Amino acid sequence: MADRSGGHRRNRPARVWLVFSGPLIAATLIMFAALAVAGDAAEVEVRKIDFLIESIETLQNAQFIRNGSAYDGKAAAAHLRLKLRNAGTKIVTAEDFIRYCASGSLMSGVPYQIRFSDGRVVTSEEFLRHKLAEYTPEPRAGGQGSSR
Repeated sequence: MADRSGGHRRNRPARVWLVFSGPLIAATLIMFAALAVAGDAAEVEVRKIDFLIESIETLQNAQFIRNGSAYDGKAAAAHLRLKLRNAGTKIVTAEDFIRYCASGSLMSGVPYQIRFSDGRVVTSEEFLRHKLAEYTPEPRAGGQGSSR
């Protein structure tokens, strides 16, 4: 049984599908690539935040001053982790963490400070920004960057 298209009717749906699905497939691939890059960027920021908290936690011969009271590095790190958890999705970058969690008290507005054994006092914001500038990712297995 011959048709008017000369027997090519079966190929038309395939061509139509390719015309409409080609851009959709391309857009989907671009979206997955963007999500992969965004996921990698988010992972890097998490590692930076971990690095900053560990920088406080491992302070030697220094005190973390919060609302006039002195804490050791472990107690200060626990407090910063709690603030980070409570902030939820508001904290996306290490800069966000410094600005909104690690610079001062949300209740009193008083900046956090670090007092070193030599008597020098710096704000935690200054200390953490300096640490963030020092951050260099360590190679991961497989040749990709990592933070620890």
